[in-house]
Amino acid sequence: MKTILKFVGIVVAFMAILTVGSCDTDDVYVPYNPSFANALVTVKPNAEGGFFMQLNDSVVLLPANVSQSPYGNKEVRALVNCYRVKDNGQTGAGKFDNSYSVYVNWMDSILTKNIVNFPSENVDELYGNDAVEIVDDWTTVAEDGYLTLRLRTLWGNDGVAHKVNLLYKGIKDGVFQVELRQDAMGDTKGHWGDALVAFNLKDVNMAPQKEAKLALHYLSFSGEKTVTFSLEGRKYDLTSAESSPAPYSARLK
Repeated sequence: MKTILKFVGIVVAFMAILTVGSCDTDDVYVPYNPSFANALVTVKPNAEGGFFMQLNDSVVLLPANVSQSPYGNKEVRALVNCYRVKDNGQTGAGKFDNSYSVYVNWMDSILTKNIVNFPSENVDELYGNDAVEIVDDWTTVAEDGYLTLRLRTLWGNDGVAHKVNLLYKGIKDGVFQVELRQDAMGDTKGHWGDALVAFNLKDVNMAPQKEAKLALHYLSFSGEKTVTFSLEGRKYDLTSAESSPAPYSARLK
């Protein structure tokens, strides 16, 4: 079945692209405001039963004060507030080329979904075709095998949940083609609201660590648009993690 995304207002402060790594000469870095996220990560379980956080395609964050993932054996994308410390508090730092130990104040998972194949028919009926905007900020990024998007759309009825899906359309001129679809469930008037969603691109057959281009097509409020992302294969997978069921169209009524 489709995963549901409820659109709510969010406020995220962007202090730096790598705030937790900006204090090489300090023992501890205190965040400017612990209420706001200062990192967007992939929370990954490891072979020792703990977890690590992939910050981007090359940097790993090792939690010094948390031994087990709050999400169990599931891999999810999450917003994190953390600061850098010297003691990593866990083993395994040598497995990574570039890692930092951090103290985690809090983390909050975001909706994480698998990509689905573009259906041969009834695409509007299955996935909707309502307009949506993609916000160009630090949380809209392609990294670690995920496409994470900050979306903006009209939200009028708090009791209505919108549905979003990323559809894979194949390769054209060497570029992966995907299409973002929103089904607003008839809730197309009201106030503007933002939300985050991450799409796992593991079903897009990319060679590990191979650079590629991904073209994202979507219907905005001003018409059809396309934005292109640079994409690299995933670097660290220390254990197999549970994944959310793919919302294939065959499972829908």
